[in-house]
Amino acid sequence: MLKFQKLQEIGRKLGIHKLGVAIADPLLADPLNEWLDRGYQGEMSYLERNLEKRLDPSKLLIGARSVISVFVNYHQAELAPELEGVISKYARSPDYHSTMKDILHGLAEELLKEQIQGLSRKQRALIYRVFVDSAPVMEKQWAVAAGIGWQGKHSNIITREYGSWGFLGEIITTEVFDQYDLPMPDLCGTCTACIDACPTQAIVEPYVVDGSKCISYATIELNPDEPIPDDIRAKMGDWIFGCDICQDVCPWNRFAKPSELEAFDPVAGLKDGKVLDFQMIDELEFDRIFMKTPLSRTGLKGMQRNQTIQDKSD
Repeated sequence: MLKFQKLQEIGRKLGIHKLGVAIADPLLADPLNEWLDRGYQGEMSYLERNLEKRLDPSKLLIGARSVISVFVNYHQAELAPELEGVISKYARSPDYHSTMKDILHGLAEELLKEQIQGLSRKQRALIYRVFVDSAPVMEKQWAVAAGIGWQGKHSNIITREYGSWGFLGEIITTEVFDQYDLPMPDLCGTCTACIDACPTQAIVEPYVVDGSKCISYATIELNPDEPIPDDIRAKMGDWIFGCDICQDVCPWNRFAKPSELEAFDPVAGLKDGKVLDFQMIDELEFDRIFMKTPLSRTGLKGMQRNQTIQDKSD
């Protein structure tokens, strides 16, 4: 049996800002199915696949007993003010997936040292698996279940200590703990700041986001060859990758603290001056600067489309 206290101690040593653990029971299917039935996933068809795995951790790891959830603060105040309202905070640094996976593997290896000693990588995968947006895991639901924070009306996880500027990750394991966290209560109260501020009315009701109306969806998920819908394009403002408006206006983000992790500092191509003119660079230059950042997801062609739309809206 694993010690809950030991989990917390290891997490602090690794610089994890919040972590908790929940029993790996299946999640309720109704909220996800209703969201999908409304078509709020837009063209993100991958969200329609592997529904059983999304809801039941034992479909990802046979014999799953516990889900460890972590929150790592990425807020970088004042490091790149020229990017505010243009490129989402999370996308300015090297790709967070590798950083988060390193942290999670370090946590798992220290926590499960006795259980995995002498085992091959394949054998270890029968005891635990690490996830950072790399599989159909309902990370927000597990963060709530593990007491990390609550899911705000903008659907992001909010913590009392750091606001909502954080990356989530999970470790699913067959091991059990001597203690489990309780879900964090919802502390949004009557506040509707995020709903009121969303320029495209993507937050169709508290806690429900129509992804197909979101500026982040339009600038990241839409195929670069597709035009951005007129109703979104007219309200994009200066955004060319993602959108932080709903988090910027959240009162809980008054408690945000700059992350001490340099891995989340903006890359040189974004920190050393104004935003690049993506129309003036080629694929080689784009790859040199942005291949290992979230901007690579939409690619140069997508960034050129998004920036052209922004220019025309001036």
